Amino acid sequence: MRRTAQRTMVYDTIVRLGGHCTAEELTEELHKTKPGFPRSTVYRALEALTASGSVYAAHLGEGPTHYELASGDHHHAVCQVCGGVMHIQEELVKELEAHLEEGHGFKPVRTEVLVVGVCDDCLRNPAPHPSRRRVIDPHHRH
Repeated sequence: MRRTAQRTMVYDTIVRLGGHCTAEELTEELHKTKPGFPRSTVYRALEALTASGSVYAAHLGEGPTHYELASGDHHHAVCQVCGGVMHIQEELVKELEAHLEEGHGFKPVRTEVLVVGVCDDCLRNPAPHPSRRRVIDPHHRH
């Protein structure tokens, strides 16, 4: 992939936002420092960054694609109320794959896990939450 200023800006914005951001959120953030930065350029940069393996496009249930830095496999639990995202530990996925192979004779080739549910915060406080997806701490318990 050819490194361009626009691709670098989009990549750096994903880093700054902490991942799990949409193309629209990236465009809004870029407009804060570069008013008029074309949305089409954001989409083209995301396409190139995804194709190069630098960025992972996560399809987290319904709604737009979310982007994060590529760092191995991506397995998520998503809150259907607030849209919060929790990364599922790789060890749990490996256990599932081993169970499928040993118990059912099914050899996983690629595993993508998406669990949709309700996070602890939303269970305890059903009031409206911010629309921006947040990362849920898997160790957080009240």
